Amino acid sequence: MKQLSRRSFLRGAGGAVLTLPWLESLAGAVPGGARPAQRMAFFYVPIGVVRRGFFPGEQDAVLPKFIGDMKEIPRKAKIPVGMQPLQLTPTLEPLKGVKEKVAMITGMDRTFQNGTDVHAQCASCFLSSAPPNVIKSSAWPLDRTLDQLVGDRVGTVTPFRTLELSCNSHRDNKESIYFDNISWYGTGHVAPSLRDPRLAYRRLFGTEETKAFRDITDLVLDDARSMRRKLGYVDQQKFAEYFESVRMIETQMDRLEKMKGELAEVTMEEPPDSRLPRGEYIRLMGDLMVVALQTGLTRVATMMVGPERWDTPYLYDGLFERPMSHHQMSHNQKDFAEKLLRLDRFHMEQFAYLVERMEGVEESDGTSLLDNTLFTYGSGLGDGATHQYNDLPILVAGSGGGKVRTGGHLNCADGTPLANLWLTQARVMGLEMERFADSTGPVGALLV
Repeated sequence: MKQLSRRSFLRGAGGAVLTLPWLESLAGAVPGGARPAQRMAFFYVPIGVVRRGFFPGEQDAVLPKFIGDMKEIPRKAKIPVGMQPLQLTPTLEPLKGVKEKVAMITGMDRTFQNGTDVHAQCASCFLSSAPPNVIKSSAWPLDRTLDQLVGDRVGTVTPFRTLELSCNSHRDNKESIYFDNISWYGTGHVAPSLRDPRLAYRRLFGTEETKAFRDITDLVLDDARSMRRKLGYVDQQKFAEYFESVRMIETQMDRLEKMKGELAEVTMEEPPDSRLPRGEYIRLMGDLMVVALQTGLTRVATMMVGPERWDTPYLYDGLFERPMSHHQMSHNQKDFAEKLLRLDRFHMEQFAYLVERMEGVEESDGTSLLDNTLFTYGSGLGDGATHQYNDLPILVAGSGGGKVRTGGHLNCADGTPLANLWLTQARVMGLEMERFADSTGPVGALLV
């Protein structure tokens, strides 16, 4: 037992392997009781939000008319600059149980570079924010993204330097890669995202199929039983919870794959993927991300909830009677305001679910996985109807190892670049950077 480490593997018949979570019984194998590793993750939501449901003080704002080109909209809410108490607006209410572990950051802007599509640029450049017209080899102000730079620093000791996930299951290729990816190795070089839960599962856990696929927990069961007998009572419970979470992922995958097969045999106008339950799909991909961060498979992950401007519809669990296009609805907030507000809350519920999952994972020093993670919710548009790039909706859950303030609302001065937040997060993750993209300095009020 003393020879096992936190990144030890269980291996079973068929070549399957499973990484272990942190177990107190194996603490002797962790040199000097090392502090838990810091992690970074992103939860990107397309098309912006309905502002009066998301932002404090804007509940009575007039619904905006559709504006084709990007427009800078002045703030409607007069909130003092600095840290304020966090007010849970209707869209933010799902965060009630983890309110003290979340910081809301408003006033962050990106600069739009003329000549490129507003939706493509807001997604592809969200994590790079290069100054306009500096990148000469592309029409987009797109450079190596923050997650990749942090992965260069903290990903050298993990099996996966970074992990890119997407919840766009459609195969109709309606838009270019710039509408559908937020992680980039560099200008013009996308970091491909995993979109199929089964493929993501096999890549993360190294499973190999036999003639009849057996789930990974069965493949390693003999080794697991032998090991569990050597663990203390608390670790036995944690071990069982961990295996149950992996089993839950497998069960969800089986359900979705069966449903997809059945839908493929039905004649309908929309693609079969449009009728898959969105909530289950998003949570499943999120569960894979959480387990990868928990076990040390990676320390940096991005998750794109959906593509920008992709008009192929989705059926959102319990929200609508038929598949709907988020993008098309955003262009007519007057007629679809209530539906859009429900959709914004739906996305927040998925984010809150993952925040709570992270909070429930205990680390070696008694803190939680969330405590040691910077988990950022954000969108590249402040509003889908006006296509504004200013005052973006941003939340940060977790304190990055106790280095970031949570439980409040930080309102930044007008014109504060979003890159200031990325510079701050990069430094929290250990990067010695004077500047990131078009940043003007770190967000000092966010730091402990």
